[in-house]
Amino acid sequence: MDIMARLASWQIRPPLIEHPPLHSCDDADRLLVGRPGTRLKNLFLRDNYGRRHALLLTRPDKQVDLKALSRRVGWSRLGFASAERLQRYLGVAPGHVSVLALVNDGEQQVELWLDEDLKDGDNFHCHPLRNTATLLLGRADLLRFAECTGHRIHWLAVPEC
Repeated sequence: MDIMARLASWQIRPPLIEHPPLHSCDDADRLLVGRPGTRLKNLFLRDNYGRRHALLLTRPDKQVDLKALSRRVGWSRLGFASAERLQRYLGVAPGHVSVLALVNDGEQQVELWLDEDLKDGDNFHCHPLRNTATLLLGRADLLRFAECTGHRIHWLAVPEC
């Protein structure tokens, strides 16, 4: 899928920054890429039974307390989804995850959770379905993207360990 063409069809035209492969927030830190905007940590989660899935966007330095978050959202024992589930539901491999992968979730099987700590953020760093580039997705564009993909944003107070 050409994510840039899809975004353009929705009148979303964010700047694109090419770079070497980044598999994690730590990789980005080591590369010391100076980019404006809000960096994100993207966590693909599932409930204990594997029936419900969520993509959580939070600060890259935040250590999320999954046990407390599970209680907060009313799901049984949150855990990290497998690479196989990531591919099945979002169509990407580990290290390539961003909110833009929700474009592959046409049946809205994955909930979109955003940490309240990001409410004042803008120019969110998002991989365009590959980890060799970063888009700077403005706040209004993020909201539009969620609307265009049929995903409701759930703002959460995400607990830390």
